[in-house]
Amino acid sequence: MVLELPVFLGARSPVTFPEPDKALSEPNGLLAVGGNLEPDTLIAAYRTGCFPWYQPPDPILWWSPDPRAVLYPGEIHVSRTLRRVLRRGQYRITTDAALTEVISACAAARKNGPGTWLDDAMIEGYLRLANSGWVHSVECWMDDELAGGLYGVAVGGIFCGESMFSRRADASKVALVHLAKGLSVAGFRLIDCQVASEHLRTLGAVDIDREMFLAELARHRDADLVWPSVDICSMVNRDENADGK
Repeated sequence: MVLELPVFLGARSPVTFPEPDKALSEPNGLLAVGGNLEPDTLIAAYRTGCFPWYQPPDPILWWSPDPRAVLYPGEIHVSRTLRRVLRRGQYRITTDAALTEVISACAAARKNGPGTWLDDAMIEGYLRLANSGWVHSVECWMDDELAGGLYGVAVGGIFCGESMFSRRADASKVALVHLAKGLSVAGFRLIDCQVASEHLRTLGAVDIDREMFLAELARHRDADLVWPSVDICSMVNRDENADGK
């Protein structure tokens, strides 16, 4: 029996990542250990098909799981309950208006548990990457207070979702529906959900083979697409009101 070991990365930036097919089968998808969270390294990671996920004080861990959870923007599932929430129009949606607040909220402790994997170094890494236009957020507001939202990394025609949060009922779902509708209109191919949860499955997330995901990434990562504006996202309310279900 050959013991599987991840690739160990040096601290220099940018980091060259191994091919994702070298990822471990157990734990599923662990590809590399170490490296750094500099913008060039994060860009190289997402273009390779891997992402950072670790719990301090552990070292940085890079993952490329098989299968990969994805959501096709034009196929997002909107339940009847969620349709009613959208038709009421109680939330106001913005994009890229409060990225720092969204990431901080995603990192905050949950009501039923501790904080997430987002530590200060990770937050700083994504904020620096945002300065190059790679990171985007969708905000969901109620009475001028941030009620929920999400953020992720846009790699050409692939949006790599990182985290979401809710302070009000269904706020993160509303943000995701607006994101998916906007990405669909803008020509994005898929939303990378990394590893599916039951919450994401109810919204239409499915598992695909890592090989299929990497093929999609290679095909669309250099697409020159415009991030959907608030006007594009706002079409969701019009669509749901016109649907009348």
